[in-house]
Amino acid sequence: MNDDMIDKKAREVFDMVAQRATDDDMRRLRDAFSLAREAHASQFRKGGDPYILHPIAVAAIVAGTLCLDVNSVIAAFLHDVVEDTPVTIGEIRDRFGDDVAAIVSVVTKPQKDHYDATKQVDNYRQMLASLKDDVRPILVKLADRLHNMRTMEYQTPEKQKQKSFETMEIYAPIAHRLGMQRMKWELEDLSLKYLDPVGYREIIEALDEKAAEYDGFMSAVHDQITSRLREAGIDATVQARMKHPYSIYRKMYTQNKSLDDVFDLFAFRVIVDTIPDCYNVLGH
Repeated sequence: MNDDMIDKKAREVFDMVAQRATDDDMRRLRDAFSLAREAHASQFRKGGDPYILHPIAVAAIVAGTLCLDVNSVIAAFLHDVVEDTPVTIGEIRDRFGDDVAAIVSVVTKPQKDHYDATKQVDNYRQMLASLKDDVRPILVKLADRLHNMRTMEYQTPEKQKQKSFETMEIYAPIAHRLGMQRMKWELEDLSLKYLDPVGYREIIEALDEKAAEYDGFMSAVHDQITSRLREAGIDATVQARMKHPYSIYRKMYTQNKSLDDVFDLFAFRVIVDTIPDCYNVLGH
């Protein structure tokens, strides 16, 4: 990937932040990207891409999906520089302030040369302890893990299973406790892809085969609910979704069922403005 494409992806992140940032914020954001780009200049990911694409992707999740503040996006750009380059926390503090340095410090793992199982547990404990003071470091770490899982195909099978198990046991539950259901579902599905590739593929292929049938069913139910609520004079938003692969997998394999035997494949959500309307919708 050439420099123009890297610049384009970085500008997309800047655009996500621009409406809620001051001119000084944008200057600091560009400065953070430049520092990360320079620090990671000689590094490449397992798939051969320039390493800087990973911090850009994490920053895009933090800025776009999570809509966090500018300091969190700056920290996302810089989240690997202390761990993987000569840049220090002190330098980050001097250039970007205590707040950014604190986020990066929590997200940074101990040096790889001394990173054993005990240090790993300590790192998890540090991240979780930070929740009582500031949720942003764990959100940056979740964004980091999400992008790593999205690009896990370039790792060794052993690494894929190790990271997937860790994601399933630690990161997906944290996302769930923070109310981040879409991220939780994606983390679980990506983990399943490597923990049981055969089971994952069977579910994906079965869902693809019945996609038209399922889409038609969800559309029909959605229209029925919407029509009924309109007749009742209830102002509501109706959402429909298919249960995600890991949720289906868990039901199939814990209850020894085939996909045709799983009857709660679909979920519908009705969003209204008041609690009385919730009960009114339930009654209808």
